[in-house]
Amino acid sequence: MEERNPAAAPEQMPAIAAGRTDPLLRPLQLGRLTLRNRIMSTSHETALDEGGHPLEAYQRYHEEKAKGGLALTMFGGSARISADTSWGGTQLDVSSDAIVPMFQVFSERIHRHGAAVMCQISHVGRRANATVGAWLPALGPSDSREDYNRGFAHEMDRHDIARIVREFGAAARRAKEGGLDGIETMTGGHLIGQFLSPIVNRRSDEFGGSLENRMRFLRMVHEEIRRQVGGRLSARDPLHDRRGPCRGLELCRSGHCCQHAGAREAGRFLQLHLRKVRHAPQSARLQHSRHDGGIRAMVTPGWGLQGANGPVGLPRREDRRCGDGALRGRCGAGRDGRHDAGAYGRSADRQQARSGREEEIRPCVGASHCLYRPVHCIHNPATGRETWLPQVIERSPQAGRKAVVVGGGPAGLEAARVLAERGHEVVLLEAADRLGGQLVLAAKARLRRDLIGIVDWRIAELERLGVDVRLNIYVEAAEVLAEAPDLVFIATGGIPDFGPVAGSELCLSVFDALGNPAQVADDVLVYDATGRRPGPSVAAELAAAGKAVTFVARDPSVAPEMEHHSSITYRKALADHDVKLLLEHELVSVITRRGRREAVLRHLLTGRERRSTHAQVIVEHGTNPVNDLFDDLRPLSVNDGITEIENLVGPAPLRARPADGFELHRIGDAVSSRSVHAAMLDALRLGVQF
Repeated sequence: MEERNPAAAPEQMPAIAAGRTDPLLRPLQLGRLTLRNRIMSTSHETALDEGGHPLEAYQRYHEEKAKGGLALTMFGGSARISADTSWGGTQLDVSSDAIVPMFQVFSERIHRHGAAVMCQISHVGRRANATVGAWLPALGPSDSREDYNRGFAHEMDRHDIARIVREFGAAARRAKEGGLDGIETMTGGHLIGQFLSPIVNRRSDEFGGSLENRMRFLRMVHEEIRRQVGGRLSARDPLHDRRGPCRGLELCRSGHCCQHAGAREAGRFLQLHLRKVRHAPQSARLQHSRHDGGIRAMVTPGWGLQGANGPVGLPRREDRRCGDGALRGRCGAGRDGRHDAGAYGRSADRQQARSGREEEIRPCVGASHCLYRPVHCIHNPATGRETWLPQVIERSPQAGRKAVVVGGGPAGLEAARVLAERGHEVVLLEAADRLGGQLVLAAKARLRRDLIGIVDWRIAELERLGVDVRLNIYVEAAEVLAEAPDLVFIATGGIPDFGPVAGSELCLSVFDALGNPAQVADDVLVYDATGRRPGPSVAAELAAAGKAVTFVARDPSVAPEMEHHSSITYRKALADHDVKLLLEHELVSVITRRGRREAVLRHLLTGRERRSTHAQVIVEHGTNPVNDLFDDLRPLSVNDGITEIENLVGPAPLRARPADGFELHRIGDAVSSRSVHAAMLDALRLGVQF
């Protein structure tokens, strides 16, 4: 791409604090492109496209990252270069010149904030879905069945190879004409990676067999676009060698750059080895630094990159305690560093590059909520909604109201934070002896332990903002009225619901099992009637502690409300500990028999009943709202506790301040049993209206 210096654009990064040297904020030379710092957002799918085009919502999502100060935002996860590379929607379509004017608007938008912008282009090969779009057959290096979309691919002939090589080049040309700063070819699991993998490439011609032959398609593609493209490389290949460096090192030595040199063929390996999920702490990414060091040693000159070696990016979450050490040697005075940049994906926070204000960076907790479509962050509800919700909360024109928030769970914490950012005087009242609500319990399960970062960050923010937090207060109407509030948010959450189970008083809830694991017996039945994470997470936690667990679910699969990759993690955890699964059953009743619990289960399709005896039965059936305080305050409020739905589904005007009395609203699980993200979305979209 053309030589350009985004760092010279009008909107600059905040200056580095006096006497401070932050390696992440130092410039990075990438070929002829000067990046203003070493923070980048890696390419990923967002489902914010409109018919395959990156229009307003898509561009605003990336523009907010550029405003926050990162150096490079990459977009178009698996942007399709051909008609036969669709997996069913949500990919950008870069297969025609119609994309060029959109790229031009997009690139100008990002450049005005001093950031660079690149697009990932790809052909998914055998991972294409042959039953969507134009219903074109999937293709690959060899005939095969693919696990992810469960399709059968036919072996590419020379015409197919030549066509797709030309289409890669055409897509690169469109990126250049659109003013982008570079492109990235997606390798892992997609067509290029499929040619590289001996598992799915079983050809006997010049494209198969030896590594040299399997690299032939990669070389043809990159020779077609080499004057215009750069890339990054992952150091792990789960299907080639799960114990050490991958064959990608040999690819580095050959002078070809790509994203993932691994095969990443099956959805199971896609998740288990390469996706960041709840159970994988950020520090685990540093365990493979020895391989990244091997990459640095093997990357040859000749890419037009600064110095003798090409840059190596470290995939990271927002956690300044992890990963920076891997940057300091290389970026500072020494030569020991193994990485040149912090590579974030969906988790890139709007505030991430603020110099000297690291404590304000919202941490990624690895919840994988961003893998839902469209893209949303579990505790940054503005992500993916940038056209109507702010990433940075500004002071309200009507600042100065007195606000009382009752409940210190995720909804209450976010409401207090947003209202304080808006310039209101906020009092947060919590009945327990600590903040966090259900998240405190959820984080006790090892697969969800990082969720506590949601709580910790907000506690720090409330301290910074001067919110008056009072614990150990069981609030009644008199306590609220004594504060003379203008605004009251009820975020009292919910208590466990056991549903229509007869004998439910003999059962434990997920709250009980996580809050006091010592009371859980060695042989339990866990019944999940929600399809969410709590049921399987407590089952996996108890099984890992050595207990015999039977997991019964109403649904035909384990936790169908999970996104696909986390679902694999939980299914593996249950399988690792021999948890017995019984699907499509409902728990009818529980009785005591000889000191044990006998559960009556009914198959939802056949109606047949079966009995299962255990020491204890644990039920996950969501929660019932705690609404006593709301009901008491409702007739005293000026709005009768009504929150207009039309003001929650898009941009809403500033709410007029009442002449007398207080407005009353309830949010989160105080309304109904929902998710962490839903609770925080309630708090944000309502809070910014005051």
